[in-house]
Amino acid sequence: MVRVRARLDHGQAPLEADGDHRREGRARRPVGDLPMTDSNSKQSDLTAGPGGVMTDEVGVITGDLTLRTELSGSDVVLRVQYKDAAEWYAVTGGKATLEDPADLAAVHTIALALLNRPAG
Repeated sequence: MVRVRARLDHGQAPLEADGDHRREGRARRPVGDLPMTDSNSKQSDLTAGPGGVMTDEVGVITGDLTLRTELSGSDVVLRVQYKDAAEWYAVTGGKATLEDPADLAAVHTIALALLNRPAG
Protein backbone atom coordinates (compact mmCIF):
# COMPACT_ATOMS: atom_id res chain seq x y z
CA MET A 1 0.00 0.00 0.00
CA VAL A 2 1.29 3.45 -0.89
CA ARG A 3 0.28 6.33 1.35
CA VAL A 4 -0.48 9.33 -0.84
CA ARG A 5 -0.63 11.94 1.92
CA ALA A 6 -0.44 12.01 5.69
CA ARG A 7 -4.17 12.63 6.15
CA LEU A 8 -6.89 11.52 3.81
CA ASP A 9 -10.02 13.60 3.54
CA HIS A 10 -12.86 14.18 1.09
CA GLY A 11 -13.48 10.44 0.73
CA GLN A 12 -9.97 9.64 -0.50
CA ALA A 13 -8.43 6.25 0.10
CA PRO A 14 -4.84 4.98 0.02
CA LEU A 15 -3.61 3.65 -3.32
CA GLU A 16 -2.92 -0.06 -3.46
CA ALA A 17 -0.42 -1.61 -5.83
CA ASP A 18 -1.86 -5.11 -5.70
CA GLY A 19 -4.97 -4.38 -7.75
CA ASP A 20 -8.45 -3.08 -7.24
CA HIS A 21 -10.14 -5.38 -4.73
CA ARG A 22 -13.58 -4.29 -5.94
CA ARG A 23 -12.78 -6.01 -9.25
CA GLU A 24 -11.97 -9.38 -7.72
CA GLY A 25 -13.78 -12.17 -9.46
CA ARG A 26 -14.14 -10.27 -12.73
CA ALA A 27 -12.74 -11.52 -16.00
CA ARG A 28 -10.11 -8.75 -16.40
CA ARG A 29 -6.60 -9.84 -15.57
CA PRO A 30 -5.26 -8.29 -12.35
CA VAL A 31 -2.31 -5.94 -12.30
CA GLY A 32 0.71 -7.87 -11.15
CA ASP A 33 4.45 -7.76 -11.12
CA LEU A 34 6.28 -9.60 -13.84
CA PRO A 35 9.71 -11.05 -13.16
CA MET A 36 12.28 -8.31 -12.78
CA THR A 37 14.73 -8.12 -15.65
CA ASP A 38 17.56 -7.32 -13.23
CA SER A 39 18.07 -5.57 -9.89
CA ASN A 40 17.96 -2.16 -11.60
CA SER A 41 14.51 -2.46 -13.16
CA LYS A 42 10.97 -3.47 -12.36
CA GLN A 43 8.06 -4.09 -14.70
CA SER A 44 4.31 -4.68 -14.50
CA ASP A 45 1.35 -4.96 -16.85
CA LEU A 46 -1.31 -2.26 -16.90
CA THR A 47 -4.28 -1.02 -18.89
CA ALA A 48 -4.10 2.62 -19.92
CA GLY A 49 -7.32 4.55 -19.55
CA PRO A 50 -8.84 7.18 -21.82
CA GLY A 51 -6.09 9.56 -22.91
CA GLY A 52 -3.52 6.75 -22.72
CA VAL A 53 0.14 7.24 -21.84
CA MET A 54 2.14 10.00 -23.57
CA THR A 55 5.51 8.88 -24.92
CA ASP A 56 8.43 10.86 -26.32
CA GLU A 57 8.82 8.71 -29.44
CA VAL A 58 5.30 7.99 -30.74
CA GLY A 59 2.91 10.18 -28.74
CA VAL A 60 -0.03 8.59 -26.94
CA ILE A 61 -0.37 4.82 -26.63
CA THR A 62 -3.42 3.08 -25.16
CA GLY A 63 -4.68 -0.36 -24.25
CA ASP A 64 -2.82 -3.21 -22.59
CA LEU A 65 0.74 -2.10 -21.85
CA THR A 66 3.78 -3.06 -19.83
CA LEU A 67 5.49 -0.46 -17.64
CA ARG A 68 9.21 -0.76 -16.93
CA THR A 69 10.94 1.41 -14.33
CA GLU A 70 14.71 1.44 -14.96
CA LEU A 71 17.51 2.74 -12.78
CA SER A 72 20.76 3.86 -14.41
CA GLY A 73 23.18 5.38 -11.93
CA SER A 74 20.95 7.71 -9.93
CA ASP A 75 18.48 8.35 -12.80
CA VAL A 76 15.16 6.54 -12.98
CA VAL A 77 13.30 6.33 -16.31
CA LEU A 78 9.77 5.07 -17.01
CA ARG A 79 9.24 3.17 -20.26
CA VAL A 80 6.14 1.51 -21.71
CA GLN A 81 5.47 -0.95 -24.47
CA TYR A 82 2.40 -2.54 -25.96
CA LYS A 83 2.03 -5.83 -24.08
CA ASP A 84 4.32 -8.46 -25.59
CA ALA A 85 5.76 -6.04 -28.21
CA ALA A 86 9.49 -5.55 -28.78
CA GLU A 87 9.65 -1.74 -28.80
CA TRP A 88 9.91 0.33 -25.60
CA TYR A 89 8.98 4.02 -25.43
CA ALA A 90 10.04 6.64 -22.85
CA VAL A 91 7.09 8.03 -20.87
CA THR A 92 6.98 11.79 -21.36
CA GLY A 93 8.09 13.43 -18.10
CA GLY A 94 8.99 10.00 -16.72
CA LYS A 95 12.57 10.72 -15.68
CA ALA A 96 13.90 11.74 -12.27
CA THR A 97 16.92 11.43 -10.01
CA LEU A 98 16.77 9.16 -6.98
CA GLU A 99 18.72 9.89 -3.83
CA ASP A 100 18.52 6.23 -2.80
CA PRO A 101 18.38 3.33 -5.31
CA ALA A 102 16.18 1.48 -2.81
CA ASP A 103 13.39 3.90 -3.80
CA LEU A 104 13.06 2.26 -7.24
CA ALA A 105 10.26 -0.05 -6.09
CA ALA A 106 8.29 2.83 -4.57
CA VAL A 107 8.61 4.91 -7.76
CA HIS A 108 7.44 1.93 -9.83
CA THR A 109 4.47 1.31 -7.52
CA ILE A 110 3.36 4.94 -7.67
CA ALA A 111 3.78 5.18 -11.46
CA LEU A 112 1.81 1.95 -11.92
CA ALA A 113 -1.00 3.22 -9.68
CA LEU A 114 -1.18 6.48 -11.67
CA LEU A 115 -1.08 4.92 -15.14
CA ASN A 116 -3.23 1.81 -14.62
CA ARG A 117 -6.83 2.95 -15.20
CA PRO A 118 -8.75 0.06 -16.79
CA ALA A 119 -12.11 1.65 -15.99
CA GLY A 120 -11.12 5.13 -17.12
